[in-house]
Amino acid sequence: MKKLFLVMFALVLFMGCKKSSTAVYVGNWTAASSFEGISRGNAISFVIGDKVYLGLGFNSAQTNTALNYYLSDFWMWDTAKDFWTKLPDFPGSPRRDAISFVINGKGYVGCGYNGSTKLKDFWEFNPANNSWTQKGDFAHETSSMDKSRFGAVAFNLGNYGYVGTGKGNDDNNMRDFYKYDPSDDSWTQIASMGGDGRMSAVAFTYDGKAYVTTGANNGISLIDMWMYDPASSTWSQKAKLNINTAWTIPRSNGSAFVLGSKAYLSLGYNSGVRNDCWEYNFAEDNWTKKTDFEGSARQDAVAIVVKEKAYIATGRNGNSYFNDIWEFRPFDAVVIGD
Repeated sequence: MKKLFLVMFALVLFMGCKKSSTAVYVGNWTAASSFEGISRGNAISFVIGDKVYLGLGFNSAQTNTALNYYLSDFWMWDTAKDFWTKLPDFPGSPRRDAISFVINGKGYVGCGYNGSTKLKDFWEFNPANNSWTQKGDFAHETSSMDKSRFGAVAFNLGNYGYVGTGKGNDDNNMRDFYKYDPSDDSWTQIASMGGDGRMSAVAFTYDGKAYVTTGANNGISLIDMWMYDPASSTWSQKAKLNINTAWTIPRSNGSAFVLGSKAYLSLGYNSGVRNDCWEYNFAEDNWTKKTDFEGSARQDAVAIVVKEKAYIATGRNGNSYFNDIWEFRPFDAVVIGD
C-alpha cells in the first residue's frame, strides 16, 4: 500500500506540473520611437552607416483615390540622435512591394507595383546630397522579355546586387535571378533558384552567401530554403521548414534579418497574420523558437539592422496599418510591456 500511495502521489504531482507549465522562450522586444511618416505596409528600407532610409509602400486608408494608396515619400532616421527627416520624394511612380539594396554607400530601389502596372524601373540614391538618379531598367540587357515584377527579393554580396523571384509581368511567380554591377549599370542573369517560383519570400546574407526562403506559390506557403554561393554561382538546398513537426515557420510576407551569427524570421501571413519569431543557426541548419513579437501581429513589415541593433518597423494587418518600431534583443530575458 505504501508503494502504491507513492506512485499515485508522484503521478498527481507530474500531471499538476504538466498542466501548469508554459514554454518560456528567449528574446525581448522593446518599443522604440515611432516612424514619423504615414503608417504603411509593403515599404522598402535600407541602411547606410548609422542612417536608416524608409519609404514607398501602401496604405488603403489614406484617400478615396486608388492611385494615392501607393506612396512615394522617403524618410531618413538618424538612429544616433533618434529623429526622422523627410527627404525628397522618390521620383519614380508611387509603389508597393519594391526591392532595395545597398552597394558602396549608395541605395538602389526598383520594380514593384503601382496599382495598375508591374514595374521594372531602377534608381540609385546618393546620401551625400539626397539625390536620385534613374539607372537602366531592371534586367534590361538579359533578354527581350519584359522582366517587370513585384514581391521579389533582393540582397547584396560584395560589390554586386542581386534580385530574383516575385510575380512577373505575365502573372506567373518567378524563380529567376539577376546580378547588378553598378560600375557599368549592367545586369547579368545567373542560375535560377531551385524549387518553385514564388513571391513575398525573404532573403538574408551571412558569411558571403545569400539565403532565400518562405514565400507563396498559387496561394500555398512554401517550405524550402536555398543558399546561393557567388563563388560558384550555384544554389544548394538547406533543411526544409517542416522537417521538425514543432516548427511553424512557412509563411509569406514575413520579415527577416541577420544579427551576429544568427538569422531571424518573424511576422508574415499563413492562415492569418503571424507574430511568432524564429532563429536560424547557420552552422547547424536548424531553427529555434524565440519570444513572440510583442507588437500587433502583422505582415509586410520591414526589417532593419543598424549598428548591431535589429528592428521591425511598419506593416499591416488587414486594413490596419502601423508606424511603430520594435527593437529585438535575441538573448535578453522577456520583459512584458517595456
